[in-house]
Amino acid sequence: MAREELTRLTGTGNGNGECGKDDCPNVYRTASGSFVVQGDVSHAFTAPEGEGLVEIPEETLREAFRALGW
Repeated sequence: MAREELTRLTGTGNGNGECGKDDCPNVYRTASGSFVVQGDVSHAFTAPEGEGLVEIPEETLREAFRALGW
């Protein structure tokens, strides 16, 4: 799936304005309604094969919730 196929919910300048570039923590929504999260790799525990852990700031989740009207 290409980034262009996702709806970006965060980092658009509508939140705290600190992060609007592609290399920042972000939350995206897929066409099927699931989410893709971009953030720093976390080593909190070993995820199952085929999965990964990322860490994102609380404000990024809050911004995504606002974008969705939650």
